[in-house]
Amino acid sequence: MADAKAISTQDSSWLQGLAGLFFKPARLQIAALCVRPGESEPEILLVSTRDTGRMILPKGWPETDKSASETASIEAYEEAGVMGLADTRPLGSFRSFKGLASGLKIRTKVLVFKVRFEKQLKDFPEIGQRKCVWSPVSEAMKLADEASLRRFLRRHRSEIS
Repeated sequence: MADAKAISTQDSSWLQGLAGLFFKPARLQIAALCVRPGESEPEILLVSTRDTGRMILPKGWPETDKSASETASIEAYEEAGVMGLADTRPLGSFRSFKGLASGLKIRTKVLVFKVRFEKQLKDFPEIGQRKCVWSPVSEAMKLADEASLRRFLRRHRSEIS
């Protein structure tokens, strides 16, 4: 009887390990929703990805020694030269995929922090690697290449304004 229990436990852990190969929890990324006043409505910043040129929000992996809102401000600076204060509470989140250099795509949860624009520097770490586009929220909803980001912008439009 004890042997049957040991085999059952081994089979169960082996099965759980196998399932882990096919189902992975979402990884967390932190995004900066940079907002500045526009003529008719607020403008938000989209940046191109370095590899495919898709238009997305500045985002990256969490920094272990920084809060999530600080990470959002860092991403805005590194990817677009935007200086501004990020809200300490996230505006919301959406699901996405992160393409890796190997060609693999991993599922991510993107936590979005509103960053209130103060200025945009002419020199920043990723200058020349990305295209930076400011556009009214209504236009950004069309320009964004991820359907989940477009839905996020529609859902939070009133909070962006």
